[in-house]
Amino acid sequence: MGRKVFVSYKYADRHVLSLPGIFDTRVRDYVDILQSKFDSTDHIFKGEDDGEDLSSLVDSTIGSKLGDKIFDSTMTIVLISKGMRESRPEEDQWIPWEVSYSLREQSRDGKNSKTNAMLAVVLPDIFGSDEYFLQPNPGCTSTTYMTNILFRILGENMFNMKAPATRPCNGNIVHSGYFNYIHVVRWNDFISDINKYIEIAYDIWRNRDNYLLRKFV
Repeated sequence: MGRKVFVSYKYADRHVLSLPGIFDTRVRDYVDILQSKFDSTDHIFKGEDDGEDLSSLVDSTIGSKLGDKIFDSTMTIVLISKGMRESRPEEDQWIPWEVSYSLREQSRDGKNSKTNAMLAVVLPDIFGSDEYFLQPNPGCTSTTYMTNILFRILGENMFNMKAPATRPCNGNIVHSGYFNYIHVVRWNDFISDINKYIEIAYDIWRNRDNYLLRKFV
Protein backbone atom coordinates (compact mmCIF):
# COMPACT_ATOMS: atom_id res chain seq x y z
CA MET A 1 0.00 0.00 0.00
CA GLY A 2 1.32 3.42 -0.94
CA ARG A 3 2.30 5.80 1.84
CA LYS A 4 2.34 9.59 1.82
CA VAL A 5 5.85 10.42 2.98
CA PHE A 6 7.21 13.79 4.07
CA VAL A 7 11.01 14.17 4.08
CA SER A 8 12.71 16.50 6.55
CA TYR A 9 16.35 17.46 5.92
CA LYS A 10 18.95 20.22 5.90
CA TYR A 11 18.81 21.27 2.25
CA ALA A 12 22.28 22.77 1.79
CA ASP A 13 24.30 20.64 4.22
CA ARG A 14 27.50 19.68 2.39
CA HIS A 15 28.90 17.43 5.13
CA VAL A 16 27.95 14.36 3.10
CA LEU A 17 29.72 11.86 0.86
CA SER A 18 30.03 13.11 -2.72
CA LEU A 19 27.70 11.37 -5.12
CA PRO A 20 29.01 10.23 -8.51
CA GLY A 21 28.82 12.97 -11.10
CA ILE A 22 27.58 15.62 -8.64
CA PHE A 23 30.03 18.40 -7.84
CA ASP A 24 29.54 20.01 -4.44
CA THR A 25 27.06 17.35 -3.23
CA ARG A 26 24.41 18.51 -0.75
CA VAL A 27 21.80 16.64 1.25
CA ARG A 28 19.25 17.77 -1.35
CA ASP A 29 21.04 15.54 -3.89
CA TYR A 30 20.32 12.52 -1.68
CA VAL A 31 16.67 13.61 -1.56
CA ASP A 32 16.61 13.61 -5.37
CA ILE A 33 17.76 9.97 -5.33
CA LEU A 34 15.10 9.13 -2.77
CA GLN A 35 12.42 10.90 -4.78
CA SER A 36 13.40 8.99 -7.93
CA LYS A 37 13.14 5.73 -5.99
CA PHE A 38 9.67 6.73 -4.83
CA ASP A 39 8.68 7.32 -8.44
CA SER A 40 9.10 3.59 -9.08
CA THR A 41 6.87 2.66 -6.11
CA ASP A 42 3.34 3.59 -5.11
CA HIS A 43 4.62 5.78 -2.25
CA ILE A 44 3.94 9.52 -2.58
CA PHE A 45 6.69 12.06 -1.90
CA LYS A 46 5.31 15.02 0.09
CA GLY A 47 8.44 17.18 0.54
CA GLU A 48 9.16 20.27 -1.50
CA ASP A 49 10.37 19.69 -5.05
CA ASP A 50 13.88 20.74 -5.99
CA GLY A 51 12.48 23.49 -8.21
CA GLU A 52 10.17 24.78 -5.50
CA ASP A 53 11.99 27.76 -4.04
CA LEU A 54 10.76 28.62 -0.55
CA SER A 55 13.68 30.89 0.28
CA SER A 56 11.88 34.11 -0.72
CA LEU A 57 8.85 33.39 1.44
CA VAL A 58 8.39 34.62 4.98
CA ASP A 59 8.59 32.03 7.74
CA SER A 60 4.84 32.03 8.35
CA THR A 61 4.16 31.22 4.70
CA ILE A 62 6.79 28.49 4.60
CA GLY A 63 5.32 27.05 7.79
CA SER A 64 1.88 27.01 6.23
CA LYS A 65 3.07 25.33 3.02
CA LEU A 66 5.11 22.70 4.80
CA GLY A 67 2.39 22.23 7.41
CA ASP A 68 -0.07 21.43 4.64
CA LYS A 69 2.25 18.76 3.30
CA ILE A 70 2.95 17.21 6.69
CA PHE A 71 -0.76 17.23 7.56
CA ASP A 72 -1.46 15.28 4.38
CA SER A 73 1.30 12.74 5.10
CA THR A 74 1.25 9.60 7.23
CA MET A 75 4.99 9.16 7.58
CA THR A 76 8.01 11.41 8.05
CA ILE A 77 11.58 10.51 7.11
CA VAL A 78 14.30 12.62 8.71
CA LEU A 79 17.68 12.59 6.96
CA ILE A 80 20.42 12.69 9.60
CA SER A 81 23.50 14.55 8.35
CA LYS A 82 26.61 15.77 10.09
CA GLY A 83 25.83 19.46 9.54
CA MET A 84 22.07 19.36 10.10
CA ARG A 85 22.18 21.51 13.23
CA GLU A 86 23.00 25.21 13.25
CA SER A 87 24.25 27.17 16.25
CA ARG A 88 21.03 29.18 16.60
CA PRO A 89 18.18 28.01 18.92
CA GLU A 90 16.50 24.78 17.87
CA GLU A 91 13.04 26.32 17.94
CA ASP A 92 14.21 28.64 15.13
CA GLN A 93 15.25 25.77 12.84
CA TRP A 94 13.01 23.88 10.44
CA ILE A 95 13.80 20.22 11.16
CA PRO A 96 12.65 20.29 14.82
CA TRP A 97 9.48 22.12 13.79
CA GLU A 98 8.77 19.55 11.07
CA VAL A 99 9.37 16.64 13.44
CA SER A 100 7.12 18.19 16.07
CA TYR A 101 4.35 18.81 13.56
CA SER A 102 4.69 15.22 12.34
CA LEU A 103 4.31 13.78 15.83
CA ARG A 104 1.34 15.87 16.91
CA GLU A 105 -2.28 15.11 16.11
CA GLN A 106 -3.70 17.98 14.08
CA SER A 107 -7.13 19.27 13.04
CA ARG A 108 -7.73 21.34 9.90
CA ASP A 109 -10.97 22.22 8.16
CA GLY A 110 -12.85 19.46 9.95
CA LYS A 111 -10.18 16.87 9.13
CA ASN A 112 -7.91 15.13 11.61
CA SER A 113 -4.42 13.74 11.24
CA LYS A 114 -2.71 11.19 13.47
CA THR A 115 0.86 11.00 14.70
CA ASN A 116 3.07 10.05 11.76
CA ALA A 117 5.17 6.94 11.50
CA MET A 118 8.82 8.02 11.63
CA LEU A 119 12.22 7.00 10.27
CA ALA A 120 15.68 8.51 10.70
CA VAL A 121 17.97 7.75 7.76
CA VAL A 122 21.67 8.35 8.49
CA LEU A 123 23.66 9.81 5.59
CA PRO A 124 27.40 9.13 5.21
CA ASP A 125 29.73 12.04 5.92
CA ILE A 126 32.38 13.31 3.48
CA PHE A 127 34.59 10.31 4.37
CA GLY A 128 31.78 7.83 3.73
CA SER A 129 31.35 7.14 7.45
CA ASP A 130 28.27 7.28 9.67
CA GLU A 131 30.28 6.94 12.89
CA TYR A 132 29.61 10.60 13.71
CA PHE A 133 26.27 9.22 14.90
CA LEU A 134 26.46 5.40 14.88
CA GLN A 135 29.57 4.21 16.71
CA PRO A 136 30.31 0.46 16.76
CA ASN A 137 30.71 -1.17 20.15
CA PRO A 138 32.20 -4.57 19.26
CA GLY A 139 32.73 -5.57 22.87
CA CYS A 140 28.96 -5.66 23.31
CA THR A 141 28.08 -6.46 19.68
CA SER A 142 26.06 -3.27 19.67
CA THR A 143 26.01 0.26 18.30
CA THR A 144 26.19 3.44 20.35
CA TYR A 145 23.92 6.24 19.15
CA MET A 146 25.51 9.68 19.57
CA THR A 147 22.18 11.35 20.25
CA ASN A 148 23.93 14.48 21.54
CA ILE A 149 24.50 15.57 17.92
CA LEU A 150 20.77 15.50 17.20
CA PHE A 151 18.03 18.01 17.81
CA ARG A 152 16.49 17.28 21.20
CA ILE A 153 13.13 16.25 19.75
CA LEU A 154 14.89 13.59 17.67
CA GLY A 155 17.11 12.29 20.46
CA GLU A 156 14.28 12.13 22.97
CA ASN A 157 12.17 10.03 20.61
CA MET A 158 14.88 7.39 20.58
CA PHE A 159 15.42 4.91 23.43
CA ASN A 160 11.90 5.87 24.48
CA MET A 161 10.14 2.50 24.62
CA LYS A 162 8.32 2.19 27.93
CA ALA A 163 9.44 -1.39 28.61
CA PRO A 164 12.42 -2.17 26.37
CA ALA A 165 14.36 -5.42 26.22
CA THR A 166 17.81 -4.71 27.68
CA ARG A 167 20.96 -6.49 28.84
CA PRO A 168 24.00 -5.29 30.78
CA CYS A 169 27.41 -5.14 29.10
CA ASN A 170 30.65 -3.64 30.43
CA GLY A 171 28.80 -1.36 32.80
CA ASN A 172 26.36 -0.17 30.13
CA ILE A 173 22.81 -1.08 29.19
CA VAL A 174 22.30 -2.49 25.70
CA HIS A 175 18.85 -2.25 24.11
CA SER A 176 17.42 -4.69 21.59
CA GLY A 177 14.36 -4.81 19.38
CA TYR A 178 12.51 -1.70 18.26
CA PHE A 179 13.43 0.49 21.23
CA ASN A 180 13.15 3.79 19.29
CA TYR A 181 9.91 5.34 18.14
CA ILE A 182 11.99 7.04 15.44
CA HIS A 183 13.63 3.96 13.96
CA VAL A 184 17.19 4.47 12.70
CA VAL A 185 18.59 3.02 9.46
CA ARG A 186 21.72 3.66 7.42
CA TRP A 187 21.29 5.29 4.00
CA ASN A 188 22.66 2.36 2.00
CA ASP A 189 20.44 -0.13 3.80
CA PHE A 190 17.38 2.06 3.39
CA ILE A 191 17.83 2.90 -0.27
CA SER A 192 18.35 -0.79 -1.12
CA ASP A 193 15.04 -1.84 0.46
CA ILE A 194 12.79 1.17 1.02
CA ASN A 195 9.60 -0.84 1.51
CA LYS A 196 11.15 -2.98 4.27
CA TYR A 197 12.04 -0.02 6.45
CA ILE A 198 8.86 1.89 5.76
CA GLU A 199 6.91 -1.12 6.98
CA ILE A 200 9.10 -1.38 10.08
CA ALA A 201 8.21 2.23 10.87
CA TYR A 202 4.52 1.46 10.45
CA ASP A 203 4.78 -1.61 12.69
CA ILE A 204 6.23 0.67 15.37
CA TRP A 205 3.50 3.24 14.69
CA ARG A 206 0.80 0.62 15.23
CA ASN A 207 2.30 0.05 18.69
CA ARG A 208 2.96 3.73 19.43
CA ASP A 209 1.27 3.52 22.83
CA ASN A 210 4.34 1.54 23.92
CA TYR A 211 6.51 4.64 23.56
CA LEU A 212 6.87 7.91 25.45
CA LEU A 213 6.67 10.51 22.70
CA ARG A 214 8.07 14.01 22.91
CA LYS A 215 5.91 16.01 20.52
CA PHE A 216 7.03 19.59 21.08
CA VAL A 217 10.31 21.38 20.39
